[in-house]
Amino acid sequence: MMSKRILIALALLLVSTPLLSAGLTASGLDLRRKQFNDLLREQWEYTLRSQPEFASILGDKRYNDRSSDLSEAEIRRDVAVSKSFLRRFEAIDTTGFSDQEKISRALMLRSLRESVEDFADKSWEMPVTQISGFHLFVAQMPGYFSFQTIKDYDDYAKRMRAVPRQFDDMMANMRKGEHDRLMPPKFLLEKVVEQTGRITSQQPEKTPFVIPLSKFPPSIPESERTRIRNEYLDAVGTSVIPAYKKFEAFVRDEYAPHGRMEVGMWALPDGVKRYNNRVRRSTTTNFSAEEIHQIGLREVARIEGEMLTIAKAQGYLDLQSFNAAIDKNSDLHPQSREAILDLYRHYINAMYLQLPQLFGRLPRAKVIVEGVEPFREKEAPGAQYEPGAQDGSRPGRVQVNTSDPQSRKTISMESTAYHEGVPGHHMQIAIAQELTGLPEFRKNGVSYTAYVEGWALYSERLGKEVGFYQDPFNDY
Repeated sequence: MMSKRILIALALLLVSTPLLSAGLTASGLDLRRKQFNDLLREQWEYTLRSQPEFASILGDKRYNDRSSDLSEAEIRRDVAVSKSFLRRFEAIDTTGFSDQEKISRALMLRSLRESVEDFADKSWEMPVTQISGFHLFVAQMPGYFSFQTIKDYDDYAKRMRAVPRQFDDMMANMRKGEHDRLMPPKFLLEKVVEQTGRITSQQPEKTPFVIPLSKFPPSIPESERTRIRNEYLDAVGTSVIPAYKKFEAFVRDEYAPHGRMEVGMWALPDGVKRYNNRVRRSTTTNFSAEEIHQIGLREVARIEGEMLTIAKAQGYLDLQSFNAAIDKNSDLHPQSREAILDLYRHYINAMYLQLPQLFGRLPRAKVIVEGVEPFREKEAPGAQYEPGAQDGSRPGRVQVNTSDPQSRKTISMESTAYHEGVPGHHMQIAIAQELTGLPEFRKNGVSYTAYVEGWALYSERLGKEVGFYQDPFNDY
């Protein structure tokens, strides 16, 4: 039997411990859940406000007339906000929460910690490469946004007027990176100069910035179309193109000459640490870089064994001779840009017909196939997926590089169509956007390479399991 002293002590403990006295009651659990969901919404709203272009891409037009602040001061303010959100999410007790709520908190904590980590690593001082960066994003913006009303057009004009300030802020950050030896490889920066030059050499009416002028909604009267057209051409001629020319000269004359000569991340300050961080983030494992390298070597050996079986079935003794035959086979090289797009559409459409037999849930959003924009196609990958707008105003897009078609091979296009289209990136990302009962940041704001690319790789294999890859060259 407990002593009176122990009973009193226990009573005092119950009274003085909020977790026991209130936290485990139904009302206490409901309160903590509400606080958690309110905090998720607060953080998401902050994300949209501070990244207005991202909001527009999702179809949220509340901040359509605003542009992101790329200055160092704003970057520092943003990381302070992330640290504040991090502390608040860490303080949430998930006792009694559902598994999905616990996952949401874990993912949010990971995202915020990585934001803080990126700031500490000064990744913002190295914002430009030949495949990503503000110089490419600005030219792609018209393809991301929805133009349905006069206000939509006017809002985009305001964004074009803000481009010079954004470029100036980014160049200031790049100069700090140059001082801190945080520089991309020189040969890649030379490609950035070429990309920018393709834009600055165009007349305003030929640039990608005026694409919205090519098709006005019927509801916009001719008088407004004329005004908008004049405003756009003036904004491009007096704001956007001069800003690009200034950036082009900066990269060519000041920045690229100091680009690093070694391509490996190890050549950066704390390069090994940076690389290990990439390994951890990309794989979501604790494997070392060497362990992953060994996995890669085993996979290459396994894959080449399967490839050799196909080559021998075609009458070749080794991969080298089979590869040489493929290079010389004109039937395996597309003859036109449109031929490449037709192949991708053929494979994606054929897979679409199989999806109802393979999956219980299919995306409502459709996917289209289109060519990569001319200003970046020379440096772009063979194909990539661009998510559609969450509100359905823009479909998902498989963007295919159709430049110099006869130099390309058709043999990888079938697997890439399944990877980038269906059942690959489009199906996974579109369904994520359409889910209900999950916080918005999980539907739109979180991407884990291990899962996203793992699913796409599985999707390539699934094509074989349902009887595709009838062409042995595509199988190869």
